[in-house]
Amino acid sequence: MGFCLVNNVAVAARYAQIERGLGRIAVVDFDVHHGNGTEDIFRGDGSVLYVSLHQWPFYPGTGGPGTSDDSTLNLPLPAGSRDVEYLSAFRDAVEPAVAAFEPDLVLVSAGFDAHVEDPLALMEVTTEGFRELARRCASLGPRVAAVLEGGYNLDTLPDLVATALEGFSG
Repeated sequence: MGFCLVNNVAVAARYAQIERGLGRIAVVDFDVHHGNGTEDIFRGDGSVLYVSLHQWPFYPGTGGPGTSDDSTLNLPLPAGSRDVEYLSAFRDAVEPAVAAFEPDLVLVSAGFDAHVEDPLALMEVTTEGFRELARRCASLGPRVAAVLEGGYNLDTLPDLVATALEGFSG
């Protein structure tokens, strides 16, 4: 729907399953946009849990309230959400869902377009907020990998990626 030609995290998940023999994959997506393509690919697939924290309502207009099921957890957040809202949703919903799923691998759709200085959306996550999201993602399973997704402020993106890498590595 305009942003992605290839769903990198879906390709990585299937590669991990088929080529590396990993059974259960959790995809945690903190890109500001709902990952409707990722959801469509994995909805109803009991071997993949898809979790999305995203601005709602917002493009692409999917992932709203009441759209979760056994293999999909949508956590729509209102415009203006800050670190506290993201981290609360992570603690209260993401961590218990992923723990119950017991993944062999956690794949992160690491989008930085929810950053306070990103021109595309209306979220207010700070650089430190992204470090903490990455740290928490890294603690969700025995293995973690991340795919760079959105981030449209080219002045802040390099520091955000570096900070997230610090969070992923502990």
